[in-house]
Amino acid sequence: MGHPRTYQLRLHSERGNIALVEPFLRSIVELDRLGPHRYHDALVALTEAVNNAIIHGNDCDPAKFVTVNVQTTDGDVVFLVGDSGHGFDPASVPDPRDPENILREGGRGVFLIRHLADVVEFYPTSDGTTVLVKYFFPV
Repeated sequence: MGHPRTYQLRLHSERGNIALVEPFLRSIVELDRLGPHRYHDALVALTEAVNNAIIHGNDCDPAKFVTVNVQTTDGDVVFLVGDSGHGFDPASVPDPRDPENILREGGRGVFLIRHLADVVEFYPTSDGTTVLVKYFFPV
């Protein structure tokens, strides 16, 4: 049994910093255990979560940060993406599959995250929102 390992990425809320998510994930060797398909799912989900935090949570304010905390254990990997913005209600995000929302901007990121991860939870914090995205490693 290995010990839990933790990793952190802290980004200024600028759209260009979304490109830093992939090299960060590639540096976490434990993620190889997900396999290529699930690793891709995690990359897309995390990119969407960071994108949402930068754009919607922090309003692209470069003085505000987005943090990505990762903890790996023998059984799973947990990603926590936090913003320092005004927060939001994930239940209020319309389903992008509904006909009246097909052409709408927005709503697809939360939808994608929920469908690509094993567990997704949103937590309001004293200074924004944290999204938990969890994947179980294959046995």
